[in-house]
Amino acid sequence: MELAHSLLLNEEALAQITEAKRPVFIFEWLRFLDKVLVAANKTDVKEKQKKLVEQLTGLISSSPGPPTRKLLAKNLAALYSIGDTFTVFQTLDKCNDIIRNKDDTAAYLPTKLAAVACVGAFYEKMGRMLGSAFPETVNNLLKSLKSAESQGRSEILMSLQKVLNGLGGAAASSHRDIYKNARSLLTDRSMAVRCAVAKCLLELQNEAVFMWTAELENIATHCFKALENSNYGVRVAVSKLLGTVMATALMPKQATVMRQNVKRATFDEVLELMATGFLRGGSGFLKSGGEMLKVGGSVNREVRVGVTQAYVVFVTTLGGQWLERSFATFLSHVLDLVSHPRATQTHVEAVYSRRCVSFILRATVGSLLGEKAQIAAAKEICQAIGKQMKAVEAVVNDTSGENKSGAADIAASQHVMVCALQELGSLVQSLNATASPLIQEASIGLLETVTSVLLHPSMAARLAAAWCLRCVAVALPFQLTPFLDRCAERLNNLKTSPEAVSGYSFAMAALLGGVHQCPLGIPHAKGKMVVSIAEDLLRTAAQNSRLSLQRTQAGWLLLGALMTLGPSVVRYHLPKMLLLWRNVFPRSLKELEAEKARGDSFTWQVTLEGRAGALCAMRSFVAHCPELLTEDVIRKLMTPIECAMTMMSHIPSVIKAHGAHLKASAAMVRLRLYDILALLPPKTYEGSFNALLRELVAEFTLTDNSANTTTSLLRSLCHYDDSVLLGSWLQETDHKSIEDQLQPNSASGSGALEHDPSSIYLRIPAGEAVPGPLPLGVSVIDASVALFGVVFPHVSYKHRLQMLDHFAECVKQAKGVRQQAVQLNIFTAVLSALKGLAENKSTLGPEEVRKSALTLVMGALDNPNPILRCAAGEALGRMAQVVGEATFIARMAQYSFDKLKSARDVVSRTGHSLALGCLHRYVGGIGSGQHLKTSVSILLALAQDGTSSEVQTWSLHSLALIVDSSGPMYRGYVEPTLSLVLTLLLTVPPSHTEVHQCLGRCLGAIITTVGPELQGNGATISTIRSSCLVGCAITQDHSDSLVQAAAISCLQQLHMFAPRHVNLSSLVPSLCVHLCSSHLLLRRAAVACLRQLAQREAAEVCEYAMSLAKNAGDKENPGTHVNPFAPGVSSRSDIHCRHQGVNITETGLEGLLFGMLDRETDRKLCSDIHDTLGHMLSSLAVEKLSHWLMLCKDVLAASSDMSTATPLSSGKDEESEKKDEMDDDTMFTTLGEEDKSKPFVAPRWATRVFAADCLCRIINLCENADQAHFDLAMARSAKLRNPTNDLLVLHLSDLIRMAFMAATDHSNQLRMAGLQALEDIIKKFASVPEPEFPGHVILEQYQANVCSTWIGSGVVSDLNDLRRVHNLLVSSLDKVQAGKGSSSQLYRESATTMEKLAVLKAWAEVYVVAMNIKKEAESKPKRAMKSTDDDDDDYGTIDELPPDSLITLVQPELPTLSRLWLAALKDYALLTLPAEFASQLPPDGGAFYTPETIDTARLHYRNSWAPILHAVALWLNSTGFTCSESAEAAAIPGLQKRATSVSLNQASGATPSAKSLPEINKDRMHLILGVSIQFLCSPRPEEPIEHVTACLQALHTLLDSPYARIHIAEDQLIGVELLSVLHRLLLTWNPPCVQLLVTGVVQQIVGAAQDYLQEKRNTLNEDDMEKESCPIVGEGGDSGGLVPGKSLVFATMELLMFILVRHMPHLSAKMSDSPSHVATKTRLTEESARLVAATVTILSDLPSLCSPAGCMTILPTILFLIARILKDTAIKSADNQVPPPVSAALQGIKNIVTLSMAKTEDTQKQWTALIRSTLACILEYSQPEDSMPMPDEVSMLTAIALFLWSASSEIIGVQSLQNGCMNRFKNALNSCDPWVQAKCYQLLLSVFQHSNRALSTPYIHSLAPIVVEKLKAVERNRPASSTELLAVQEGIKVLETLVALGEEQNRVQLLALLVPTLISYLLDENSFASASTASKDLHEFALQNLMHIGPLYPHAFKTVMGAAPELKVRLETAVRASQASKAKAAARQPTPTVHSAPTIKLKTSFF
Repeated sequence: MELAHSLLLNEEALAQITEAKRPVFIFEWLRFLDKVLVAANKTDVKEKQKKLVEQLTGLISSSPGPPTRKLLAKNLAALYSIGDTFTVFQTLDKCNDIIRNKDDTAAYLPTKLAAVACVGAFYEKMGRMLGSAFPETVNNLLKSLKSAESQGRSEILMSLQKVLNGLGGAAASSHRDIYKNARSLLTDRSMAVRCAVAKCLLELQNEAVFMWTAELENIATHCFKALENSNYGVRVAVSKLLGTVMATALMPKQATVMRQNVKRATFDEVLELMATGFLRGGSGFLKSGGEMLKVGGSVNREVRVGVTQAYVVFVTTLGGQWLERSFATFLSHVLDLVSHPRATQTHVEAVYSRRCVSFILRATVGSLLGEKAQIAAAKEICQAIGKQMKAVEAVVNDTSGENKSGAADIAASQHVMVCALQELGSLVQSLNATASPLIQEASIGLLETVTSVLLHPSMAARLAAAWCLRCVAVALPFQLTPFLDRCAERLNNLKTSPEAVSGYSFAMAALLGGVHQCPLGIPHAKGKMVVSIAEDLLRTAAQNSRLSLQRTQAGWLLLGALMTLGPSVVRYHLPKMLLLWRNVFPRSLKELEAEKARGDSFTWQVTLEGRAGALCAMRSFVAHCPELLTEDVIRKLMTPIECAMTMMSHIPSVIKAHGAHLKASAAMVRLRLYDILALLPPKTYEGSFNALLRELVAEFTLTDNSANTTTSLLRSLCHYDDSVLLGSWLQETDHKSIEDQLQPNSASGSGALEHDPSSIYLRIPAGEAVPGPLPLGVSVIDASVALFGVVFPHVSYKHRLQMLDHFAECVKQAKGVRQQAVQLNIFTAVLSALKGLAENKSTLGPEEVRKSALTLVMGALDNPNPILRCAAGEALGRMAQVVGEATFIARMAQYSFDKLKSARDVVSRTGHSLALGCLHRYVGGIGSGQHLKTSVSILLALAQDGTSSEVQTWSLHSLALIVDSSGPMYRGYVEPTLSLVLTLLLTVPPSHTEVHQCLGRCLGAIITTVGPELQGNGATISTIRSSCLVGCAITQDHSDSLVQAAAISCLQQLHMFAPRHVNLSSLVPSLCVHLCSSHLLLRRAAVACLRQLAQREAAEVCEYAMSLAKNAGDKENPGTHVNPFAPGVSSRSDIHCRHQGVNITETGLEGLLFGMLDRETDRKLCSDIHDTLGHMLSSLAVEKLSHWLMLCKDVLAASSDMSTATPLSSGKDEESEKKDEMDDDTMFTTLGEEDKSKPFVAPRWATRVFAADCLCRIINLCENADQAHFDLAMARSAKLRNPTNDLLVLHLSDLIRMAFMAATDHSNQLRMAGLQALEDIIKKFASVPEPEFPGHVILEQYQANVCSTWIGSGVVSDLNDLRRVHNLLVSSLDKVQAGKGSSSQLYRESATTMEKLAVLKAWAEVYVVAMNIKKEAESKPKRAMKSTDDDDDDYGTIDELPPDSLITLVQPELPTLSRLWLAALKDYALLTLPAEFASQLPPDGGAFYTPETIDTARLHYRNSWAPILHAVALWLNSTGFTCSESAEAAAIPGLQKRATSVSLNQASGATPSAKSLPEINKDRMHLILGVSIQFLCSPRPEEPIEHVTACLQALHTLLDSPYARIHIAEDQLIGVELLSVLHRLLLTWNPPCVQLLVTGVVQQIVGAAQDYLQEKRNTLNEDDMEKESCPIVGEGGDSGGLVPGKSLVFATMELLMFILVRHMPHLSAKMSDSPSHVATKTRLTEESARLVAATVTILSDLPSLCSPAGCMTILPTILFLIARILKDTAIKSADNQVPPPVSAALQGIKNIVTLSMAKTEDTQKQWTALIRSTLACILEYSQPEDSMPMPDEVSMLTAIALFLWSASSEIIGVQSLQNGCMNRFKNALNSCDPWVQAKCYQLLLSVFQHSNRALSTPYIHSLAPIVVEKLKAVERNRPASSTELLAVQEGIKVLETLVALGEEQNRVQLLALLVPTLISYLLDENSFASASTASKDLHEFALQNLMHIGPLYPHAFKTVMGAAPELKVRLETAVRASQASKAKAAARQPTPTVHSAPTIKLKTSFF
C-alpha cells in the first residue's frame, strides 16, 4: 500500500499487482492525493498537473466503483482549483460526451456515473468560473435523467444539487427546467432517487423564489405523494424539504426578497397546507372544505408521520424566538389537528394522531425554548386546556336535547386534552424544580386547570390529567402530600359522581406511583388514609348500581398503587389485603356454580372488573414487595389465584349467556392472571399447569379470537444485532415515537394510558416519557407468550411434545394473513420458551420433542415474511444451545448447507444463511468449529451474489455473527473475508445501505478477531491493517448515517488495538461534525468514540477539535459570535453549513458537548457525554484552569435570574448585555443571514448541575496536583515567575460567585450542587485569606450543614456574620424541639429524621470547633499586644475573633442541645442492635424516628452520630457530669466543681427525682462507651475516616473528666474490653492519624488506672501506719501472673506491641525471621516517630500499675523493647536533634530505674539482674557497627549515665559493666565531634558529683587524666566554632568540679592542672585583634574563670602563680587590656557598665 502514496499514480506498481487488488490500490492512491493536494506546494502541483489530469481522467473510463468515483471527482476538482484552469473546459466536455453516450449496458454504467460525479464536483468547487458552460451541462444532465436507471437518476440529481450549490443565483435561468424534471421523480419507485430529488429541490429552493410562492401548493402535494410507501430515509429527506419550503414561504430570506417583489404566504395558509397532508394524505388536492368533512378513506400513515416530521423542521427552521412569539397560534393549530374527525376515525388512529401531535410539541417546545420560554409555553397550554374544559362543561351541563354534535365535540376534545396534558407534564418534568413559579402563581392556576380535567367525561382525558399531576409532583416533591390530601378530600366530597370517583382515584394512584421518584417520600399516615378510602369504595360499590363499576375499579386501583410504596408501608396492611383478596373470589366450585346461576350481565361485568382489579393489586404487591413474599403469604395468595384459574374455564359459558360485551372484562382478568403468575415461582402452581397451558396456547394461537392479532414481543425476543434485517434500528432514532406506528406487527406504537389504567402507577420503562400500554387484545397475547416462556421449562416432555405438534397443526389449518399472524405468535412463544430453558439451564427433551420442534422451525426458514425467517433462525440457534449435542448441531448445519447449495430463490437463501449465523452465535466457536470452513465458504459465495442485495445483506450479517462468535478460530479466514469486504465496499451501489451496514459490521468483527495483533509490523499484519483502514475510510464516507456509525465503531476498535495507526487529526474533526448529525445512532457512535479517545488522549482530541473551529473561520462562518449553547439547527444559513462542522466555537469541543447536554434526551448519549467531559476534565483542567472555569461559569451564569445580577467578569460583557436587551418586544420580520436570529437557549438545569459538579471536581484535581493552588502567597510568586501559571486561588472570587449562582437558583438539584461546591470551597480555602462572603439563608435541610462547615472552617472574622448564621441554626433547633407530633408534614417521617439529625449534627460540629478554639486559646500564652509581623501581609490578626466568642454563642443552647444529643445517641444505640433484639426496641419509635421508617432512619443516624458523640463527650467533660452546687456533687470525690449558672439536672433526660446523679452519669457513661465500642468493633470499610477519628476523640475527651476516669478504673474489665476493641480497630485501619488517636486513648486509660491505684495506695498507707504488714496493691499480686482478657496491663502491652511492630517490624522475632522481611532500616517518618514515642511513654508507665511481683513479669519485655527502640532510633543526625522516640525512651528508663515499689526484699535479686542485663544490652548496642548507621553516642551515654545515677547500688563493683561504661566515655571524649564532647563532659560532671563515692571514684581515676589532656591540647588548637567552644567550657567545668571535690591537702596539685590550662587560653594584645570570635570568647571565658577561682582558693592560687612567673605576666597583661577596652566603652557610653565594678574589685583583692 505504501507504493500508492505518491503524487502521481505509480503505474509500474499497479501493473505488477493482481487484477483483484487494483481497485483498492487506486482507491488508496486517491485517498492519499486527497490529503496531499491541499497541503502540497502549488508549483509542484502545477508541474505535474498535466500528467495528473491524464491519469485522473483515464480513471473515469476505467469503470470506478461508487466510493472511487466520489474521491476521483473530488480530487479532479481540487486539482483544478489549486493548479491552472486551462484545460478544465476540455475535461468538462469529455465528461459531457460520456454522459451523452447512448451505451446503456451495465458495464458502461460506472463510467457514466463517474463522469456525472465529476461534473457535479467541478461546479461545486469552482462555481461561477464555469458559468458560461452551465446551460449546456444542465440540459445534458436533464436529458440523460429521463433515460437513466435508478442509480443514474440519483447520481444525476446529486450532481444537479452540486451545480446549483456552486452557482447560487447565477443559475436562475435553468431553475424552472430543473424543478419540472425533478419534481415528478419525487414519486420514483426507488427510494434512493426520492431522497436525491428531495435534496436537490432543497438546494433549489434557496434561490428559486417560485418554489415557495406560485408553486407552493404543488410542492406540498408532491411531497405528500412522495411520502406514500416511503422508507425512513425518504421521510426524513422529504420532510426536510417540505418543512424548509414552508418556513421560507412564511419568512423569506432578505436577499431574495430585495430582488423581487414577492407576495408572502400568510401563517394560516402555510399551516392549512401542512394540515391537509396530516389529515388527508397525498391522494388528490382538495380545494373545497365540504368534501373534506366526508369521512371515508383512511389517512395514509406514512404521509402523516412524514408531515409530522415536516412540522418539526418547519418550526426548527424558523427558530426558537419565532416559536416563542407565535406559540399560541401554533399550539391551537396543532391541537386542532387531533380534534379533527379524520384524524380520529378509529381509536388506534386517534392514538396515532395523538402520538404525532405530542411528537411535534415535544420536539419543538422541548428543545428550542429556554427555561423561561418553556414556562410561558406551559401557561399557554394551561389556557388551552381551560378553554377546552369550559366547552366540555357547557355540553355536559346542557340538559336540553341540542347536544347531538356535543357528544362528538367531547369525543374530539379528549384527544386534545391528552396531547395538551402530556406536553404540560413533560414540560414540568423537564423543568423540574425550575417550574415552581408555574405552581406558585395563582393567576396561571395550573393545578386548578389540571384537576378540573379529572372530571372530564372521557377516561383518556382523566388519565392524562392524573399523569400530568404525577409529573408535577415528581418535579416539585413538596406538592406531593398536599395533592394527595386534596384528591382524597374531593373524592370524599364527590362520592356520588362516577367521573369524580374515577378521576380522583386515577390522580391518587398516579401520585402514589410517583413517590418512588421522590427521595423524601410521603408521611406514613397517608398509606392508612389510602387503605381506608379504598376499603370504603369497595364496600359501598354494591350500594348504587350507577357507581358500582367505577367504585370497584377505583378501590382496587388505589390498593394496587399503595403497593408501590414498598414493604415498609405495605407490611402493616398485609393481613387486611389478604382477607380482601380471598373474599373477592368464590371459595368453592359450588359457589361458582351458584354465581353463574344468579348473575345478570351487569353484575357479571362488575364482578369481572373487581376480580381483574384484585389480581392487578396482587401483581403490584408481588412486584413491589418481594421481601414480604414468605412461603406463608404465597400460600395465602394462591387461594384466590387458583379460584381465578378455575373461573377462567367457566367464563365462555357466561359470555354466551350474557353477551359479547363481557369479552373485554374477561380478557382483562386473563391479562391480570397471566401477569401475576409470571412473577410467582412456577413451582407454586404446578398443579394447575394443564388448565393454564390450554388457556395460554388458545390465547396466542388465536383459537377463540377472530381478529388476527399479533404479539409485540417478537422483536424484543430476537437478537438486538439482527436489527439490520428487521429494520428495528428505527427504535434508535429521534423519531422513534412516531416511526413505531409504521411497524408491521399489530397495534405497534399505539400504546396509550387508557388501555390499562394500572400503568399510571407502575414504574415507566427506561427511555419512555409516558407509559403506553398496548391495546388489551395485544397485551393479553403478550402476557400469555411471556408466561408460556416461564412455565415451559417446568412442563413434562409429554406435554411439550403435544404442544409442539399442536402448533404445527394450527399453522397448517390457518390460511393467508391469519396464518402469518398465528405463525408469528407461535414463534414468539417458542422463542420465549427456549429462552426460558436456557435461563433455567434445562434441556429441550428427548428425540421426538426435538424432532417436532425442528420441523416447526425449519418450516419457517423459507417463509416469505422476513420477521418470521429471523425468528426461525434465532429459534434454531437457541435450540442448538439448549440441546447442546454435537450431532444435533451437525444435523441442523448440514441441512442448511444442502439447502443453500441447491436453492436459488432469495427467501430460502436468506433464511438458511441466517440459520448458520445463529447456530454459531449460540453455540460459540468451540461447539461449531468443524462447520466453520463450510459455513464461511458458502456465505462468502452468497455475499457476491450481485443480483439480490437482500441475499448479500443476510449472508454478510451471518458472516459477521460467525466472525464474532468464532474468535481466534477465525484467524485463518481473515484475509479472504477482508478482501471480499473491500471488493464489495468498492462496488455495491451506495443506495443498498443495508449491505453497507453489514459490511461495516463484518469489518468491525474482523478487527476484533485480529485484536492486539494489529499493532504488529509483519507484512501480513500490515496488509490486514491497511485493508481495515481503507474499509473504514470507505464506510466513513458513505452517505448513510448507520454506515457512518458502523465506520466509527470500527475505528474505535482499531484505536483500542493499534492506537498509533489511527489518524486522530482527521478522525476527531469528523466526529465533531457528526455530533450535530440529525441521526441519533450516529451521534451516539461519535460520542462513544470520543469518550474512548478522551480517556487516553484528551489533550490531542481537544486540539484537533479546535483546529476545526479555526478552519471553519476561513469559510463563510456564521459561527463566530454564536453562543456555544445554541442548538445545532437554527437559521437557514446554518442548516447547510452544518456539514462543514461550523458547530465548534472558541469554547472548543467541551463547549459543544456542554451544549449537547441541553438538547439530548437519550440516556446513553448523555451519560457518554458526561464521561467524555469527565475524562477531559481530569486530564486538562489543571493545566487549562481558566478555560475550564470559564466554561463552567458560562453554563452556570445562565441561572435565569442571576444573569442580570452578576455580569460576567470576562470579555463577554457586551454579549451578556445584548442578551438582556433583546427582549420579547424586538420583533424582526425577516430571517437575516446574520445570526441575530440564533435562538439562545440558556443551559438547562441538568446541565448546570453537571457544571457545578465539574467545579467540585476541578477543585479536587487541583488539590491533588499542587498545594500552591490553595496558597495565595505561593500562587502570586508562581505567577511572577511564570505568567502562564494558572492557580486556583487566583480565581477564588469566580469560584465563589459560581457556587453562589448555583446555590441561589430555582432548581433544587442545582442548589444542592451549589451548596456542595460552596462547602468544598470553604473547606479547601478556609486557611486562605478570608473570602468576602455574606451569610445567606440557604435551603433548610442543608442550611445547618453548610453553616457548620462555614463556622467550623474558621473563615469567619466578624461576629456579626456569625450571628446571622447562628440565628439560622437556632431557628432550626426550635423546629427540632417541636417534636414528633407536629402537624405540617410534607414528606415521609424519615425525611424529618434526616432534617433533625442534620441540625443536631451541625450544632455538634460547631460546638466541637468552639471547644477546640477555646482550648487552643487557653493553651496559647496571652499576647499582650497584637503582633504586627504576621507572615501574610494580606490579613493581619486585626480581625480575629476573641477566642471564646463561638462558645458564647453555643453556651445558651447547651442545656437543650445536650438533651437532644443524648436522645439521638440513645436512638442510634437502639437502632444498631442486632435483629434478634428487635423485641427490645420501643414500640412507638425513638426520639427522632418512627417505627415504620426504621430502615431508612438507620442510614440517617449512621451519617450523623459521630460528631454528636464527640460533642456529648466534650459537654460531659466540661460540665455534664457535675450539677450546679447540688449535694450530689460532693458525694463524688475528685470532681472539679464548676459553678454553672444553669441547673443541669433537668437536662439529664429523666426527671431529677427519679434517678440520682451517679446513676444518670453511669447510664451516660455506658451509652457513650457502648456506642463507641459497638462502632469501633467493626467499622465498615466504606465508613468515612472522620467517623473513626471523631469516635476516638470523643473517648479521649471523655476520659479527661475525673468521673469517667474513676468509672473506667473501678471496673477494670471495661478498660480491657476497650483496649481489645482498639487493638482490633488498628488491625483494619491503617492511617497514622487513627493510630495516634488510639495511643492517646490508651494513655488516658492507663493514666486513669494509675491515678486510681495511687489513691488506693495512699489510703492504704494511711491505714497501715499502725500495722506492719502492708497488703499488696496492683496487678500480678504475689505470684506476678497476668491473666489475658482480665489484665489491663496485658491488653495494653498487646496493643502497644502491635503498633511498634507495625512501624518497626524487626522488633518481632517472628517478623524478622520471616523470608518476606527485608532487614533494611529506614528512618521513621515523623508520624511514626511520634507514635513510637507515645507507645514508649505508655510502656514505661505500666510497671506502676503492677505489684512488685507483677513488675518482674513485665519489666523484662518492657526494658528489652525500650533498649531496642533506643538502639534503632538513636541514630546520629546532622543537626543533633533528639528524635521523639529517643527522648521518650530515656524518660522511660529514668521512670523505671527510679521505681520505688519494685525494690522489696522478695524481688531484690531479680531487680538487680534486670538492671545489670539492661545496662549490658545498652552498652552492647552503643558499640558502633560497620553495617549500621552511626549510633547517636550522646543518647546512649545519657542512658548509661541514667543507670549510673539512679541504680548505683545494683551496679557498683561489677567490673565488666564498669569497664564498658568507661570505654564508652573514653570514646566520647576522644570523639572528633565537639557536640559529643560537650555532652560527654556534662554527663561526666553528673557522674563525678554522684553522692555515692564508691560509684564515682573509679570513674574519676580513670577519666580525669584524659579530660586534662584534652583541655591542655586546646592551646595549640583553639576552638573555631561555638560548638567547640562549648566543649571546652564544659570540660573546664568538670575540672573546676574536681577541684571543688578534692580535699584541702590536694588542692594545690589540682589547681596546678587547672590554672595553667586557663591561662594558656588567654591571648596577647597583638593576636587578640586578629583572633576569631570563638577564640575571643574563649579568652574572655578563661579570664572570668581565673578571676572567679582566685578568691575561692586564695592560698592555693597564690602558690600556683608563684611557682610559674610567666603565667603571672600573661594574666596581668590580659587584665589590663580588658580594663582598657572597658574604659573605652565607658567613655563612649555615658553610663558606666555594670560589669566594670566587680572586675576592679577582683584586681585590688588579688595582686
